[in-house]
Amino acid sequence: MTNEEFNTIFRDRTKKYAVRILKLIDYLPYSASTKIISYQLGKSASSVGANFRAFCRGRSKNEKFSKICIVVEEADECEYWLETLQALSIGNKVELKELLSETLEIIKICQTLKTAFTP
Repeated sequence: MTNEEFNTIFRDRTKKYAVRILKLIDYLPYSASTKIISYQLGKSASSVGANFRAFCRGRSKNEKFSKICIVVEEADECEYWLETLQALSIGNKVELKELLSETLEIIKICQTLKTAFTP
């Protein structure tokens, strides 16, 4: 697989990830706590895909490193908010478990990329 093929597949994967999380958020019951969590989770999930796209368009090794670091940070934040929903027993348990698994895979993949672009 070429870098371009990987980037295309992973751009699609991170977009689908954001869409799944946004759909999860749409089905959460409304409360003061879910309002906070929904906002933060939605922002971080969409940032994963957006910053991976920016990584793909990076003009230098340093710029790519910076963007992939943001992807890892935002995915880690998603993990935190998904775990918080689990701890509160809010949301679809199966979907939360699957999204947490996907989050960890995204983090692992991006951590590997991060080491390849370390300045």
